[in-house]
Amino acid sequence: MSVRKLKPITPGQRFRVVNNFDEITTNKPEKSLTVGISKSGGRNNTGKMTMRYTGGGHKQKYRIIDFKRNKFDVEATVKTVEYDPNRTAFIALLEYADGEKRYIIAPTGIKVDQKVISSETAEPNVGNAMKLKNIPLGTVISCIELKPGQGGIMARSAGSSAQLTSRDKKYVIIKLPSGESRMVLGECMAMIGAVSNHDHMLTVSGKAGRSRWLGRRPRTRPVVMNPVDHPMGGGEGKSSGGHPRSRNGMPSKGYKTRKKNKASNRHIISKRK
Repeated sequence: MSVRKLKPITPGQRFRVVNNFDEITTNKPEKSLTVGISKSGGRNNTGKMTMRYTGGGHKQKYRIIDFKRNKFDVEATVKTVEYDPNRTAFIALLEYADGEKRYIIAPTGIKVDQKVISSETAEPNVGNAMKLKNIPLGTVISCIELKPGQGGIMARSAGSSAQLTSRDKKYVIIKLPSGESRMVLGECMAMIGAVSNHDHMLTVSGKAGRSRWLGRRPRTRPVVMNPVDHPMGGGEGKSSGGHPRSRNGMPSKGYKTRKKNKASNRHIISKRK
C-alpha cells in the first residue's frame, strides 16, 4: 500500500495526498450484499438536530459485512478486494465452497484466489478466523469479539491490530491498539492479521469540500460563540472562556470520564496510555 502527492494544478490539490489503492481489484460491489442507506442529516424522528456538524455527503450504498465469521469449517476463496465508503478499511469478497458469498474486513496482505477458513482447527494464517483460545501467543489479530457470537467489534479500522499476549484459565489477555491490556473470553472469535489500508492515516484531504463529500459540515469553535451557546463563549476579541469544556460543562483535555464502578473494570489489566 502506498500514497502519492498530487501536482498542484488546482488550489485544492496543492497539499492533497491520495491513496494509490494498489490492493483494490474491482470498483463494482456485489449487488446481493449491498443495500440502500438513508441519511438523517443529524436529525431525530421529530426533525430536531441532535448531532451537530452532520449532513450532506455523497450518496452511498451499505455493504453487508460478516463480522461474526460463523460459517465454520467451510473453505472460502477471496474473489475481490474492494473499497468501502462506509469505513476506512478495505473489504474482501469471499465465495464459499457451497456458493455463498460474504464480505469480510480485508486484512493486510490478503490476495485474490487466496483460501481462508473459519475453524477451531485452522492454521493461524492471514484472513482465517479462530477462537482466541486456539490462537498461538504473540499472534497479531483484529476484528475481535467481546462476547461469544457478538461479532467483531474491536480493532476494525484501517491499520488496526491487537496482540494476543498470554492466557489465564478461560480468558486470554490481549493488548489493544490504545495500549490497554484486557482479558477476553477464549471462546470469542478473532481474525488473524492486521486490518488493511494502514496508509489511511497518511492521506491529506486538501480542501474543505472533501469533508462535505464525507457528510461533515463546518464545525464552529466554541470560543467564538456567545455565552448563551457554550460555556467557553463570550469575551472581547480572542479571549477564551476559562478551562476547555464541552457544551454541557464536562471538562476536556485529559479529564477522565470512565465510571469508577464500571462492571468491565475487572477485565482491564492495564489502562490505556
